[in-house]
Amino acid sequence: MKTSVSKLIKTSLAVAIVATVVACNPTKTDTSKPATATAVPEKAEIVYVNSDTLVHNYEYAKDMAKRLQDKGKSANDDVISKKQAFQREVGDYQKGAQTMSADQRASTEQRLGRKQQELQTYEQNANAQFQNESASEQSKLYDKIADFAKQYAKEKGYKLVLTYSKANPTVLFGDPSLDVTQDVVKRLNDLYAKDKK
Repeated sequence: MKTSVSKLIKTSLAVAIVATVVACNPTKTDTSKPATATAVPEKAEIVYVNSDTLVHNYEYAKDMAKRLQDKGKSANDDVISKKQAFQREVGDYQKGAQTMSADQRASTEQRLGRKQQELQTYEQNANAQFQNESASEQSKLYDKIADFAKQYAKEKGYKLVLTYSKANPTVLFGDPSLDVTQDVVKRLNDLYAKDKK
């Protein structure tokens, strides 16, 4: 479940950030250089963010992934515990079935059948609840990044902020001078650190 949660987070984030196309009126030209390996050209109107790097380095995304992983593990452990209890009950029935009357066997089998259906429903509901919580967390993460991207684009005078991800390569090539990922990660982490205080 840990791998699927991590993959879900990365894929969902990559797909979600692709929609972050920001049309801004550049009101201010910022000549400060971002914290990237290469400086973004002063006249650049289109930049991109590597979402793989962003998810890997953004503390909020890491904390979110940990929360989801913990919830997923807890839900999974709960389901496994209930299944094991049910299997013990079935085993006990099988051991004692020969000493039971036909009515007792039929009654016990019906009860175990109902219990098995309830267990399946419980597992489906637990999975659905986890998926809903995961989607809600993804939405919050997307909103944080999208809101930041809008402000960042206005501040820097960019007209378009794209995303790049190996999982969803919408951008097949981007000149490294247009990569603002490190600056975005640093600033998002700074904002998140302030929010946590």
